Amino acid sequence: MSEFKNDYGNEGGYPPVAFYFSVSFPDDPHIKASSFKEVSGIGSEIETESVAEGGENRFTHQLPKRIKHGNLVLKRGLTSTKSKFVNWLRTTLESDFSKAFATSSVQVNLLNPNGDIVDSWLFSNAYPVKWNIESFDSQKNEIAIESVEFSYTTVKRNKTTG
Repeated sequence: MSEFKNDYGNEGGYPPVAFYFSVSFPDDPHIKASSFKEVSGIGSEIETESVAEGGENRFTHQLPKRIKHGNLVLKRGLTSTKSKFVNWLRTTLESDFSKAFATSSVQVNLLNPNGDIVDSWLFSNAYPVKWNIESFDSQKNEIAIESVEFSYTTVKRNKTTG
């Protein structure tokens, strides 16, 4: 009896797992692919404008305006201030706005159990807009976590299988 595989290549047709992913910065070879514990903020929506039509009381027209994105959020264990990634964060977030921000693409890859890319999102012209260190708590035995939010111009999903 043959096993059913979905277009992600998973046995039994199951969707891919969300805990196996990678993050890289393809525009800057000096920033190495980093290990992150969490990626969030992947999404897009169409902003709409409500327009009432005279004489029509049953509904209001919802007209599309523009595409908007939330910030891409990456979380990981606190790392050395000597890394190229941290240097980019500091240069951007501690700037006096006298120079243009350095932007980079950010690529998030969802991986299958073999480590193959099954889905990919490319965030263009990204730059850090928020860098936060999560709270320290003397009653918890947890790793210190830093959270970085990126603004970007566009996101493109590139499904690589199927």
